Amino acid sequence: MESKTASPLGFLSNNPLFSGLSDVYNGFQDRRAKLGLSNPGTLEGIAKEVQRDTLLTNYMFTGLKADITKAFSLSPLFQVSHQFAMGERLNPYTFAGMYGTNNVFAQANMDNDGSLSSRFNYRWSNKAVTKSSFQIAPAGTGQDMAQFEHEYTGSDFTASIKALNPSFLEGGLTGIFIGHYLQSVTPKLALGLEAVWQRASLGQGPDSGLSYVARYKSNDWIATAQLQGHGALNATYWRRISDKISAGVDMSLTMAPAQGGLMGGPLQKEGITTVGAKYDFRMATLRAQVDSKGKLSCVLEKRVAPVMTMTFAADVDHFTQTSKIGVGISIEAPSEHLQEQMEVPSVNIPF
Repeated sequence: MESKTASPLGFLSNNPLFSGLSDVYNGFQDRRAKLGLSNPGTLEGIAKEVQRDTLLTNYMFTGLKADITKAFSLSPLFQVSHQFAMGERLNPYTFAGMYGTNNVFAQANMDNDGSLSSRFNYRWSNKAVTKSSFQIAPAGTGQDMAQFEHEYTGSDFTASIKALNPSFLEGGLTGIFIGHYLQSVTPKLALGLEAVWQRASLGQGPDSGLSYVARYKSNDWIATAQLQGHGALNATYWRRISDKISAGVDMSLTMAPAQGGLMGGPLQKEGITTVGAKYDFRMATLRAQVDSKGKLSCVLEKRVAPVMTMTFAADVDHFTQTSKIGVGISIEAPSEHLQEQMEVPSVNIPF
């Protein structure tokens, strides 16, 4: 077999400079492996224990809603659902379909107004996933959207790049472009950066910003901090109190020039702090939170039957003297042949 030195480009890899750089890189990788660092997750999910799991951001609703889900297969995953609702910011009817395998994830939703939203993810390997999402709204609303993202998951870091509404139709590049990088530096500490570049149109100048994030994970508590380029600060603290109880605190502070103020003048500070807790019963989950603006909210999810879940949501704003309530029911109707697939290993879907 012909050696590398005999190839036309062999001199690029067979010289003292390349050998020295290769030794330095290999030594760095060896020391890096000895640290025993794990993957820190994604930058977008740096505070997921508080913002997605404990607090009510993704669970609160007002009015009445009913979800009926029909699962046809587990491997591959295939299911459809119908949602009927009446209430604030709820569409009267929404149809959704979902399909997933080890490498493909596809989901689409359409409501009664004709608004269509979809997601399609493809896993190229165990470390690389490409994600895309689209939204087509009725004419005149101006809410159409296209987003593309590629994520790479290393042994001790996660990097991603995202493009929101990218376009060259005006003769130049417009849209929003975001880059994320989160690196474990110790077994418990991870540091990261978020870079944003955006340009609404060629008639406007581009805008950019840089944000810094940190995440510290102990045995039973997690603390995070995010400092954004325009002066916003967000910090969270989550703690596992017991096997069934967890609690979290989310604090946000925004500093911006006062309205009508001159550059270099005093800054206007606005902030909010939210404290929440989650309790897992045997057949139910209770979430409750209170914020510094006087709003108290709670959501109770109760499984009343193997295929039926009831949800009760309520909040009371003591400052404005207003209250809201929501009641929901979810029914999961498996197909006749689904029972035969219960022992099939679950697929690792690239959500």
